[in-house]
Amino acid sequence: ASFTISLRTVDNITVMIKPRPSVSPSCQIRVKNVIGSELKITPGENVTFTFTCSTPEKYFIMEIQKNIDCVSGPCPFGDVHLYPPGLPRLNRTFIWDVKASTKAGLELKFSTPWLRQIEPGETCPDVVSYNIDSCIDTATVNIGTFCRNGSVSRIKLLGGVIMSLHLPWDSPLTTSGFNIANRASIKRLCIIESILKGESSITLMSPNYPLGFPEDELMTWQFVIPSNMRASVFFHNYSLSNCERKEERVEYYLPGSFSNPEVFKLSDSQPANIAGSFNLSLQGCDQDAQNPGILRLLFQVVVQHPQVDENVTHLVDLSKEWNMTVTIHFEGWPSRIPLMSEPICLICKNPRTCDRVLTLVSGAVYKISFLCKDLSRLRITAEKGISCVDIRWCQRKIYSLLVPKVITQLPIRLHKFIWKLLAPDLINIEITSPSLKLQQHVPEQRCNTSYSYSIVSATPETELNVGVFCPGGSIEKIQMRNNITISLKTFGKGFLNESNHQDLKMSFVPHIKDECTFTVSPDPKAKVYLQTPNWPYGLPPYVSISWYVVVPSKQVAHLGFSKDRMGIACETGRAYVNIKEETLGAEETVRREDELLPKPRNMYHDFWVNVSNCKPVDKTQLTLQFWVTFADKQIDLGVIIAVVAGAGVLMAIGLTVCCVKKKKKKSQNPMVGVYNPNVNTQVPGKQGLFTKGRKKNESHVYAVIDDAMVYGHLLKESNGLVAPEVDVYRPFDGPIGSLPPSPPPFSFRKDIKRSPNTEEPLPLTDTDHDTYTFAHQKSGQSEDSGDTNEKNNADTSTSLLENKEQDDLVE
Repeated sequence: ASFTISLRTVDNITVMIKPRPSVSPSCQIRVKNVIGSELKITPGENVTFTFTCSTPEKYFIMEIQKNIDCVSGPCPFGDVHLYPPGLPRLNRTFIWDVKASTKAGLELKFSTPWLRQIEPGETCPDVVSYNIDSCIDTATVNIGTFCRNGSVSRIKLLGGVIMSLHLPWDSPLTTSGFNIANRASIKRLCIIESILKGESSITLMSPNYPLGFPEDELMTWQFVIPSNMRASVFFHNYSLSNCERKEERVEYYLPGSFSNPEVFKLSDSQPANIAGSFNLSLQGCDQDAQNPGILRLLFQVVVQHPQVDENVTHLVDLSKEWNMTVTIHFEGWPSRIPLMSEPICLICKNPRTCDRVLTLVSGAVYKISFLCKDLSRLRITAEKGISCVDIRWCQRKIYSLLVPKVITQLPIRLHKFIWKLLAPDLINIEITSPSLKLQQHVPEQRCNTSYSYSIVSATPETELNVGVFCPGGSIEKIQMRNNITISLKTFGKGFLNESNHQDLKMSFVPHIKDECTFTVSPDPKAKVYLQTPNWPYGLPPYVSISWYVVVPSKQVAHLGFSKDRMGIACETGRAYVNIKEETLGAEETVRREDELLPKPRNMYHDFWVNVSNCKPVDKTQLTLQFWVTFADKQIDLGVIIAVVAGAGVLMAIGLTVCCVKKKKKKSQNPMVGVYNPNVNTQVPGKQGLFTKGRKKNESHVYAVIDDAMVYGHLLKESNGLVAPEVDVYRPFDGPIGSLPPSPPPFSFRKDIKRSPNTEEPLPLTDTDHDTYTFAHQKSGQSEDSGDTNEKNNADTSTSLLENKEQDDLVE
């Protein structure tokens, strides 16, 4: 198909058809018999041409530029048309270059649906875009790039303007969508007007964004808002230049303000909850010529309906708190940046100071309110620091790690409460949960409570993730070295009810040898799973962890590991697992990383489990998990029978001994031992029985005294008569012989037949004269006494003289 373009001289329009950038020239333009890759049609020309391909839109673009001179002649004010008609369907750009004096202002007024500013590089949904440049003398400033369907209704500029409209080849648009009007000088770079009727959000940028705003320039944004709506301003991205004179700032003209203009720094929180229309101006400064820097600004204006509870204030009293911050923020902060199209929730600490994020610090009292339809989209993150300055004072104090009620009473869900615990050198931190105890979150034993604790032990060089814990477990105490961070994280709304039962406590304790020590007191009916910290990434090199497990006295613990080996290879050092019961003489079980872990075993006393890491080779990590169960102690039936039988035997022996003693006491007469110095116990012919002399042995010392040979002062009264004084020792003054006055060996006496008519000398050769005489027993007593002593003590404990006839025979 052929195309004819006819340009009038008076229109001052030039048409250029050029190859599309970055596309190979596979199509040409034929004008009569001339083929070329470009075509330029100037004012007053009438040109007919064709393309050598059927799809020229793939290879060519077109620019239509109209020059308008408002300096030397009258300006053609009014609607701007897309001229000339009959253009080929190519991607095209209409450019209106308007020359104007700086003493006058130009106004670009856009027809509905108005315009929306976009960031450089962003594309409009319908690929129709406007680009506006301001021309002051020889300088050109880019006011911005805009799409259709927005809130920007007018732009007033000082001096000339270059307006560009970019249309795709298939766009049905037939009008420019704006008109040009003449206005008085605005005495600033530009004024951009936005009309915000209902709940909406608009994003705007300073001229030349992301490059620098012109030096010492001023521009204004005008926002037309119904008086029954509320507007808030948020600066999302800005930078400042290096000023030599003046100061970069923003100025507001706010409705109902008695101090207009209100001046703010770009770093300040900007006004919020503005009722009705307002103006915002950006003022630059005189920049340093050597290092000017860049002034730029990207901001957002959000318009909302007044909230039902906007006048409801909540008291947050942090005056008695120390070293604590409370941040109220949108969900996902700070990692997620909300889309500007999302409904916005604002937190206000006074009617004009509102933001999406508000941080409160300890030592003050705040009255806050919320501009938010749905408060469930807000969260609270708080942080408290506890440090030890004076060790003597720290070790005597117990800190309660509780979420203050001033936080839980707010209508906002607590997301996280963080305690940062700082311990000095040689002092460690102990975490206890006396009543609730802690459960370690492991795959086999997941936490299902409304909150949990994440515990991290950190030094400037390393970080040890101790684990995630929740209330209702078996861990009573955790002792850790280094500085500790404990993060309480909530899940769902149940925390409000459970927060009253928190019992986590912290104290500073003396230095411990392991990196971390757990004290575990399990529920006897539960199976407890425990695993090494830093799961699943493995213990850091050379770290030692211990568990002390309490076993109830009437139960036995069953300990087992979840795998057979440690699963690592050591580059330096050795990794060990040590198990030892806390009882006297208990053996310690030790396994290295190259050995099988212990089989499941019974533990009858409190016991220790220690895991010590080496420096593993690459791609191997030490991760261990073990479990503990409990059962009642089972007593063996044989042991019960043996104990009962032993008790019976002991009882029988006791009864027998009691009966014998009772019988003896009833039949026993007092026996009197009187010293007789005139008796000679020497018998001729028996000199060789004892080879030692009296001085060389101890045969004259009693080893055993028979029951019948009791001391007189222990004898009871008999037949109403007082017993005589007995067993009185009288010293011997004569010579001492070579043999003691001892009886013969019991083995020589046991077969001797005794008769009162038989006279037989005793086998004694001792010539000592310190002999003793003993009182006689009644009939039958001598034989009874001899039998008893024979069983118990076959030595000199028998009576020296057994009857009266033997006594006469010795004499």
